[in-house]
Amino acid sequence: MPLDQEFENEEEEGSEGTEMSFIGHLEELRWHVIRAGGSILVFAILAFVYIKEIYQYVIIAPAKPDFWTYRMLCLLAEKVQYEDLCIKALNFKLQAIGMGDQFTMSMTSSVIAGLVFAFPYAFWEIWRFIKPGLKPSERRQARGAVFYVTMLFFSGIFFGYYIVTPLAINFLANFTLDPTIINEFSISSYISLVSTLTLACGIAFQLPIVVFVLAKVGVLTPAFMREYRKHSMIVILIIAAVITPSPDIYSQVIVAIPLFVLYEVSILVAGRVEREKLREEKALANRTGDL
Repeated sequence: MPLDQEFENEEEEGSEGTEMSFIGHLEELRWHVIRAGGSILVFAILAFVYIKEIYQYVIIAPAKPDFWTYRMLCLLAEKVQYEDLCIKALNFKLQAIGMGDQFTMSMTSSVIAGLVFAFPYAFWEIWRFIKPGLKPSERRQARGAVFYVTMLFFSGIFFGYYIVTPLAINFLANFTLDPTIINEFSISSYISLVSTLTLACGIAFQLPIVVFVLAKVGVLTPAFMREYRKHSMIVILIIAAVITPSPDIYSQVIVAIPLFVLYEVSILVAGRVEREKLREEKALANRTGDL
């Protein structure tokens, strides 16, 4: 939890201040948002400076048959003796239709890259605003929030980029209604697909954090999540089928496994919150009894 530890003292000092007015809170929130937005802008400018390298080695990479994911699928295909898993060619070309398409996409991609790389700092700024309003016990339970949220976000980003996006590109690129139809996709369509799937996975991987918050307010319990585990498996399989248009079961299982793991981790998180609540209630009852 390096990022949390680095700013722990500053956060504790800010939490000891006197109560602020509503306007004061709005003013403080404004500056946190400005600093978070400024960090995104700085990283977006840096990304724009190196936009050609980013396109060559990151954005366009999943459109090439020698991409890491496709090579790993070919190795897996050899081991399971299922040749359809191996992706040897992607039947499409990218093109810029409008005069300003390439420049527009470079700007859009820079902003997306800035958002991704600035995420840890931007979230930390928002967390600095939220944390002073929590109870001491809630702060203890939420210790390391910046670290865990960032770790889950980037895990989702990598999962979306290396697993979900290549599988979707492969299916859509090789799906044809007639052999005479040539797939020539616009660069804007391609960027939209890559960014949407990648960012969506980054957000989806925040499930344990969402469960933590819902468990704190009493909406979710570990017992409820265990009771509906089978139902959740069906929902996860449906989500995996939607995320991966490819009809083969291997691709869907590859996507579903991390979602199953996230659900089980979420049950553990809800259980921890419930135990902490019971501990606090027991301590409160003991204090009341002493009085």
